[in-house]
Amino acid sequence: MTGTVLVTYGTTNGSTARIAETVAAFRRKDGLTAEPRPAGAVTGLTPYGAVVVGGALCAGRWHKDARRFVRRHRRALVKRSLWFFSSGPLGASVAGFGDIPPVRGMRCAMTEPGVRGHATFGGCLEEGVKGWLAQRILRSGNGGDFRDFAAIETWAARVAGELRGAEADDE
Repeated sequence: MTGTVLVTYGTTNGSTARIAETVAAFRRKDGLTAEPRPAGAVTGLTPYGAVVVGGALCAGRWHKDARRFVRRHRRALVKRSLWFFSSGPLGASVAGFGDIPPVRGMRCAMTEPGVRGHATFGGCLEEGVKGWLAQRILRSGNGGDFRDFAAIETWAARVAGELRGAEADDE
């Protein structure tokens, strides 16, 4: 694998952005070049050899910016190693990373060539969130920060290992 790893994301309140930044930082620490960018700001994939796309979950749907990114760049994505992650489950439903399958709208994207995997991480709803549903969840006492950064780093390390393996295969 040559080039930079793009870690792009769709987020409303910044929680998914923080996960993407953690994934990119871990990759850089692991000796890979990685760049976190909002999905709506990515205009092309030419400089990227691999892509990770993350999306916040809300009401059982992946964030619209992540969905649009995948549709807009579909042809270029099938030529790259590709991983997805979702963030958003709150509470005890997030007992382990990767245990929750992708939402219905993502299953089609998961069948594309080049897709190497998906993980679901806990979300974060704290004071100041946008959106009436998020505010309602917070007022009901079900908010909090359920992101497990150790699990996120474990997943990022696994992805980095697969990328290093692909680099060795290319040599």
